[in-house]
Amino acid sequence: MGTLLALASAVSYGLSDFAGGLLSRRAPFAIIALLGQLGGLGVALLATAVLPAPATTAADLGWGALSGVGTGLGMLFLFRGLGRGAMSVVVPLSAVGGVALPVLVGVAFLGERPSALAWLGVVLALPALWLVSGGDVRGSGIPDGLLAGGGIALQYLALAQAGPGAGAWPVVTGRVAAVLTILPLVLSTRPRPSHLLPAAVTGGLAALALVCYLAATRHQLVVVAVVLSSLYPAIPVLLGITVLRERLGRGQVAGLGAASAAVALLALG
Repeated sequence: MGTLLALASAVSYGLSDFAGGLLSRRAPFAIIALLGQLGGLGVALLATAVLPAPATTAADLGWGALSGVGTGLGMLFLFRGLGRGAMSVVVPLSAVGGVALPVLVGVAFLGERPSALAWLGVVLALPALWLVSGGDVRGSGIPDGLLAGGGIALQYLALAQAGPGAGAWPVVTGRVAAVLTILPLVLSTRPRPSHLLPAAVTGGLAALALVCYLAATRHQLVVVAVVLSSLYPAIPVLLGITVLRERLGRGQVAGLGAASAAVALLALG
């Protein structure tokens, strides 16, 4: 169950990033990020009616809020990078930091001990994501992708610390914190009406991804859930190739294959 939930999180995130990337090329990236978090808040509130929350504590809500700060920063840098560079490069790069930092913290500070197969999947996933990026950290939008990875890592780590009795409420406080993080940057900007619904949908997908990830951590090690959820770059990469006609090199194709193998290993582990 934990593996399926983490993979559902990856699919939702991938679709969200693809749609958000397209919008960021036609509208200010901070506006798209803000509207997305507002849409995500609505989805998170709906999720509270589905996920039981028998023992929500102030600490759970605090961890959720810290996660939302990471979300806000991560989405700002991600959408700015997507507005400048190729989707098939920026999104995978953001996932490198999003995977590497939580794995290191989970093992070093949380006492987690993945199985040998899971470790092999972790080790394989990191270079896979790098290969998908093309190995070039100098191109347009790439520094933003790397900075976004730090925000995504904070999002994953903080949310995983919320207790299992909190249900989706940490995701709710996270969306509120994300809105407050982004809001100062857009106070003087007015969104176009045509951007409201699409941006809200992208944020709703991202919030759904977080709910699935949070549920996955209840059934799976944080290390494994983070890595599976962070394989989402395969979605925008494939859509970038088929829809946007972006071209991949041989290394990027190899990276996609390695990412698929990492999913299988983590599922078996």
